[in-house]
Amino acid sequence: MNQNTSVGLQINLHGKTALVTGASGQLGRVMVRILAQAGADVAIHYHRNEAQALALCAEVREQGCAGAVFQADVTEEASVLRLRDEVREQLGDPHILVNNAVIQYPWAPVLEQSAEDFEGQFRSTVLHNVFMVKAFAPAMITRGSGRIIAINTESAMLCAPTSGAYVSGKRGLDGLVRVLARELGPHGVTVNQVAPGWTISDRNRADDTESQSNYEADIPLRRRGYDQEIANVVAFLASDLASYISGIYLPVCGGHVMPAI
Repeated sequence: MNQNTSVGLQINLHGKTALVTGASGQLGRVMVRILAQAGADVAIHYHRNEAQALALCAEVREQGCAGAVFQADVTEEASVLRLRDEVREQLGDPHILVNNAVIQYPWAPVLEQSAEDFEGQFRSTVLHNVFMVKAFAPAMITRGSGRIIAINTESAMLCAPTSGAYVSGKRGLDGLVRVLARELGPHGVTVNQVAPGWTISDRNRADDTESQSNYEADIPLRRRGYDQEIANVVAFLASDLASYISGIYLPVCGGHVMPAI
């Protein structure tokens, strides 16, 4: 597959502003690049990696789009409200919200995992999305349109041993998104989930760990997905091409999991 294939020419996000949480991370930075290639101005959120966020912002501006960098702890409501005010002041109210940030706690059997890990996973997954929606959805409601995209995972369906804390947080997110889709739909706001599989990122390319034969053997397409393939789907759901799609859990994992009707 050509990893350099871009959806920027097919998907038009000119005149839109997107906010991506966890934008300095392995997947977040690719989402930012694809959204900017499609014409969106981008608010780049980071928690600790300011250097990566600033470098990413320079890339966005090289595309001819407006970009700005914002620090916040998305597990704390006061920090998210500060983020809202700063984004509004510099770029205006976002049309597109991509809730990508997550703290993934060590995997362990449920009988051995601490309650604090479960609570922390809940905060970084469910409350992160609650706080972001409370902060940014009112402006979308006033505008009469908006796109909210939450990043879930194929693990929410696989329910593998030792993934209890992670899966419980992501399953909680699934329920929240479905409720929000019903509550915000009458205001022209779509709410969807993208669920990546075990995705190839820059880190894998650097340490030559792209191929994982045991995992790939269970995937109908017989390969791991690329980070850009996830970002392409995010850009699609952010665009007018997806104007009548809301409430979905969309796996991007080569058929590894297949939601049933």
